[in-house]
Amino acid sequence: MSNFGINVFDFGAKGDGITDDTAAIQSAINYVSERGGGRILFPYTKGGYRLASPGIEEYNGRKVRAQLVIPPENDANIFLEGEMPCKMLYSYQVRPLSATEHNFTPTTFGSQSINNTRLFSDWEAPEIHDPEERPWSIISAPEGDSCKGRFSLSQFSMANLEFRVKMNTDKMYPTQSAANLQNISRVWISDCQFCLNENVGDTLKEKELQENPCHTVGLMTSGDQNDNNVLRNVAVQGFKYGFVLGEHVVADYLYIHNCENGIAFHDCSHLSVINHIVAQHNRRIVTTAPDMLFGHAKGPCNVIIQSLNFECGTGLKPEISQLEYGVYDPDSRLRGSLCWHKPWGKKEFPAVCGERFVISKFKPDNNL
Repeated sequence: MSNFGINVFDFGAKGDGITDDTAAIQSAINYVSERGGGRILFPYTKGGYRLASPGIEEYNGRKVRAQLVIPPENDANIFLEGEMPCKMLYSYQVRPLSATEHNFTPTTFGSQSINNTRLFSDWEAPEIHDPEERPWSIISAPEGDSCKGRFSLSQFSMANLEFRVKMNTDKMYPTQSAANLQNISRVWISDCQFCLNENVGDTLKEKELQENPCHTVGLMTSGDQNDNNVLRNVAVQGFKYGFVLGEHVVADYLYIHNCENGIAFHDCSHLSVINHIVAQHNRRIVTTAPDMLFGHAKGPCNVIIQSLNFECGTGLKPEISQLEYGVYDPDSRLRGSLCWHKPWGKKEFPAVCGERFVISKFKPDNNL
């Protein structure tokens, strides 16, 4: 054991990218839960921590659908931490072979960075097409009985970790979500990312990310009547929903890539604030969730987004990642404001929303 926190190596994890580390990591999580909380350290390895065991449907009779389970010990405070902050995602759009003429590199499978402390799943989850059902995920806490969010745990934290889900390249969409934390009341996530184990397109194989019939999520935070949710320097890529968020969210730098819905808010009766978003090649950037998405009832969404910088992906594959709406809120549930900036190309930000959500364009002083 280390002097400050426990090490997954002490529970049998190898991190060689070959050994199935699911049971070892689960043992470390169980140990920390039983002692009332603590930090679990994941040393950086080139191979990464492979999760090959199938997800489980229930934990002690409660729905969980996850490969790694955060036990429902209400007073426990569990913290998973990698060795160093994640290097954030780079563009995964398909660049044509002629892109080299424009100083771009054609995107191919296998070109993703491997210098993050990462947990990757090579288990293909069953397909779930009902948006109201709980998604399969890499990590989750089971449903509980506290408040509307059905919380089973009061506190959970992660830092410096990358979670990668399997994408079957015959389908070209993932069937699994990364982190489902909807049944945890307080969430703190820093310097993490949630993505796919393959690039979203390959010019040589003429494949690209497809519209996903499965309602997958990169990161889902707490359900309704939660406490604080704090996100800092967090990236998502390749999911039906990048982030699914509710109230009491304070975020500082969110990076969203190749998602059909970048951020979906379900109910923000209490104000949520995002300092800055970088959104590259997403169909919709900010949306309101349909009723009972993953069990979340829809409500008013009080949201302030201080700044949003985006690229629309027009003319680039995947087609699913070309921008349709910067804001899509057909029920006019959003209240608050958003300021957007587009550094080049056609300066427009298509939106469907009510007048109580004020959208403005950033206007730099060109004389400076």
